[in-house]
Amino acid sequence: MAFVLTRIHVNDYDVWKPMFDTDPPGARKAAMGHRIFRSVDDPNEIVVQVEFPSSEEANAARERLLASGVLERVTLKAGPTVAEEAEAVDYR
Repeated sequence: MAFVLTRIHVNDYDVWKPMFDTDPPGARKAAMGHRIFRSVDDPNEIVVQVEFPSSEEANAARERLLASGVLERVTLKAGPTVAEEAEAVDYR
């Protein structure tokens, strides 16, 4: 399992979210799911985590995302980065 992690700042989350949902670059076509995190201090600062079955598919998605130009519409803070889980701990 691999993930594409991207941290961005958008002008308006409510405008950005429907565009994200349409996935114009096709970056999530092989994805298994995604999570969106919003900053408590600034709800327009977002971290997107997209899960893929392999690092190869995650890298291909990253390349499609970069080539599409959609990240030029937002302020890129970090990423997109392909990562694999090193550890998961559940404290419940």
